[in-house]
Amino acid sequence: MYEYTSSRSLFERALQSIPGGVNSPVRAFRSVGGTPVFIKKACGAYLYDVDDQRYLDYISSWGPMILGHAYPEVIEAIRERVLLSTSYGAPTELEIEMAELIKTMVPQLDLIRMVSSGTEACMSALRLARGYTGRNKFIKFEGCYHGHADSFLVKAGSGLATLQIQSVPGISAAVTNDILTCAYNDLAAVEQLVDLNKEQIAAIIVEPVAGNMGCILPQPGFLEGLRRICDRQNILLIFDEVMTGFRLAPGGAQEKLNIRADLVTFGKVIGGGMPVGAFGGRRQIMEHIAPLGKVYQAGTLSGNPIAMIAGLTTLKILRNQPSIYHELEEKTIYLRDNLHAIFLKTGLPLVINQFGSMISLHFSDHAVTDFASAASANNERFSKYFHAMLKRGVYLPPSAFESWFLNNALNREDLDQTLQMTRESLSEL
Repeated sequence: MYEYTSSRSLFERALQSIPGGVNSPVRAFRSVGGTPVFIKKACGAYLYDVDDQRYLDYISSWGPMILGHAYPEVIEAIRERVLLSTSYGAPTELEIEMAELIKTMVPQLDLIRMVSSGTEACMSALRLARGYTGRNKFIKFEGCYHGHADSFLVKAGSGLATLQIQSVPGISAAVTNDILTCAYNDLAAVEQLVDLNKEQIAAIIVEPVAGNMGCILPQPGFLEGLRRICDRQNILLIFDEVMTGFRLAPGGAQEKLNIRADLVTFGKVIGGGMPVGAFGGRRQIMEHIAPLGKVYQAGTLSGNPIAMIAGLTTLKILRNQPSIYHELEEKTIYLRDNLHAIFLKTGLPLVINQFGSMISLHFSDHAVTDFASAASANNERFSKYFHAMLKRGVYLPPSAFESWFLNNALNREDLDQTLQMTRESLSEL
């Protein structure tokens, strides 16, 4: 049984210098309890902690390590580029190559602006939508997380749900007055909000497949309905594809679900493990961004050459080997079906949501289709399952409100080991 001796020591040390001992709240294990595991290295499908314990990784750095950790081509590309310096604060050809590559992979994109994070991408896309339409209000969905910018932290799911934060101090009433929220998958509620706020709504922003209240699929007609509403009311539809972009398909959710968005935000996979984000859309909208237009957005490290080469190398591999997406989906379905069979034998209520290589487990006896149904699941039981799996060498997201992300380095033996560890863990539930 793992003792996490060095991780405990490092966590106690971290608490003296870092708020909560971590630099992103979900890492603190507050939802599941216990001491966070400190990682020393990773390779392929495996993480290694500071005590040299090995774990099967089902987080993939929250999505970007789609090929697996320390993928040789990506590492070699970074190694070669870093010798030329880590940053210039000036344009490089890599930025052009990245933009051109994204345009070949993602439908409906004319212009792309690189930024440094998914939060920055979503924040900038919303500002652009407001500047383009001349309106201030926007609609977001309960449980959808679009980063930690003020405008997005109302009913935001993910880390807030994990820490049971209902309202965030420091956000003014003036900001929240422009935020309209309703339940994910509730098209009628969207219609009502639009009717009550005619010609005031700049955008509807949505995770096309939600990943911050577990993996939540859009019900048939939901995204199509949003598209119709936006077209009818001259509202911009923003797809937050920070998680789904380049993970569900080369063209992300737009390609997989055949739904067109006006603006799209990216992160995670686009950086190949480095801190990168981007947003893009139709030329007539994107030309309102400075220096072409008056909607200002800037960033000293935007288009950083090391981040660009990591992301560019990753995306080229995905473009040139589309079979990776089929392999990942087959692995995820295999895991889903066999987990379901295992739990069925125990009689424990369980809902498994899966789309592409995203999957989540909810200890619930009813369908999980929005934040309310995710929150009403037995999340205390999930915490016990998490720790039972962790001590057996399987690293799951430390919150019931997070999606699992499979990486393509996982093989059938790894999946079967995960299933066996689940059988053993259930004896503790």
